[in-house]
Amino acid sequence: MLLEAQTKLPAKYALVRTRRWFRASEAAHILLAVAVGLVAGLATIAIELLAHGMQHLFYGVGVNRLSALASIRHPWKLVFLPLGGLLLIAVNRLSAQRHAPIDVVEANALHGGRIPFFDTFRVSLQTLISNGFGASVGLEAAYAQAGGGLASLIGQWFQLRRRDLRTLAGAGAGAGIAAAFGAPLTGAFYAFEIMIGAYVPAAIAPVAAAALAGALLTRELGVQPFLIAATQGEPISNLAYVLYACLGVLTALAGIAIMQLETGAERLLARVPLPAQWRPLVGGLLLIPIVWTSPQALSSGHGALRLELALQPAMAFLLFVFALKVLASVISLSFGFRGGLFFASLFLGSLLGPVFAQAVNLGAGEVLLDPNDAALVGMAALAVTIVGGPMTCSLLVLETTHNFSLTGAVITATLCASAFTRAHFGYSFSTWRLHLRGSRIRSPRDIGWTAMLTAGRIMRKDWVSLPEALSVEAFRSTVPLGSTSKVVVVDSDGHYRGILQTALGYRPDLDRSATIGSLAQLGDVVLEPSTDVAEMLRRFEANAADELAVVDPERRVLGVVSENHARRRYFEEMERSQKALYGEAG
Repeated sequence: MLLEAQTKLPAKYALVRTRRWFRASEAAHILLAVAVGLVAGLATIAIELLAHGMQHLFYGVGVNRLSALASIRHPWKLVFLPLGGLLLIAVNRLSAQRHAPIDVVEANALHGGRIPFFDTFRVSLQTLISNGFGASVGLEAAYAQAGGGLASLIGQWFQLRRRDLRTLAGAGAGAGIAAAFGAPLTGAFYAFEIMIGAYVPAAIAPVAAAALAGALLTRELGVQPFLIAATQGEPISNLAYVLYACLGVLTALAGIAIMQLETGAERLLARVPLPAQWRPLVGGLLLIPIVWTSPQALSSGHGALRLELALQPAMAFLLFVFALKVLASVISLSFGFRGGLFFASLFLGSLLGPVFAQAVNLGAGEVLLDPNDAALVGMAALAVTIVGGPMTCSLLVLETTHNFSLTGAVITATLCASAFTRAHFGYSFSTWRLHLRGSRIRSPRDIGWTAMLTAGRIMRKDWVSLPEALSVEAFRSTVPLGSTSKVVVVDSDGHYRGILQTALGYRPDLDRSATIGSLAQLGDVVLEPSTDVAEMLRRFEANAADELAVVDPERRVLGVVSENHARRRYFEEMERSQKALYGEAG
């Protein structure tokens, strides 16, 4: 036993030293990010192979993507859509007792990058089932969740600091996207813009290392990245830049409408007497006539996008496919299928772009915009509206087309779409769905510290308490002027009745026989121990209060919080968070 204990001690000390090294060394953190990138790349490849294997098994597709099918030769195969819904119901029932899964955006914004393994597995499995059985959703949510979730587990095992864990989780998600598209710059900016929420100097090296590792791994294993064939066209004219800016605004309007439509569908479903657990089955049945009419509505739309760019169909056909794809995506998501709208938004944007170009050219009587270029610009602009990340989507077009001449126009359109969406909507699709669940998240920036800074943690416990039946005369003899600024007024059972400012009890016009209970203020405005600092400040402002009492469920006073103290703690924590963001804090 003694020998066994002695052999365990060196191993334990080695583990402690290793964890300290990864916490303290920037080089070690970069090496860890490379390992995370490789793990995320492997997870992405596995998910993609499984999904395409399921589609091959169910629908008989070969090297082409599911949405590239010209028609469904065997209609009976569409029964796999409701069967996928049934499988999702079974998965949901097995995990019915658990909380709603935490995705990577929510984890980085609220939980310091901590994602439970079961949540990662659950989201990835649900997305894999949804896409593999043909629902109109993409796999990108699974790529990001798997990469970010595995990175979070690795970071937690090494006991990384909060800021480092957030960076590593974002790097893992970015590496998953980089591996999927074979685009390291896209993956890196995906991590910065969509997962971390800022271009952080301290995170540049680990995020870039993870994205490069994920992309290079797919290349080394011979996995074909997503590429779009594009010719090097003529230089973009000044007029075309203006027109593409208008296209950016148009796609922003379309993207906002799609997000609102999905929300409206969910609210409408809530009023229908259909048990929520059976929605995926009904959704699969509703998808059958849509994909029978247009197989382009199946899955995420990879194959349909390539066909559409190659064939350049007429405006009427583009609008028809656009409407069916939107309808299929809304049904898929609102009826309980899991997945993202990243690639679906790319496909939808590639449909709107040529429609816009054909309309402009028809109105002008000459060719002002190339439909293929407009498809690429619209693809990026609509993706920015729904997913967020203008540089992410701009670089995606650049890295998948190698068309440098179009980059300026793409950036112009994506910036216009991003600015318009922020001004008139304020959310990406992921943060919008979290907002509907009651979350205060508007971006992946870290606001978790505000949830931890609660009234119960910052309240003072040295208040003066007096019964409400006490007369003003007795109050003045008990509380000399200048001894305290306020007293907490309670009833005979110790329940909170309000706060009395000491100066108010010394007003010369007061009846000395009056009770202090009649003078107490803010009796209906209290704080709970769990009230976070942001909500505290809102209540202070709304009620013009200097102090508020913290009470338990029985309205017994636990403490008092002043507005000045709450604001000071808020700004202290904000400053600490900003220093940590830029790597200035230890």
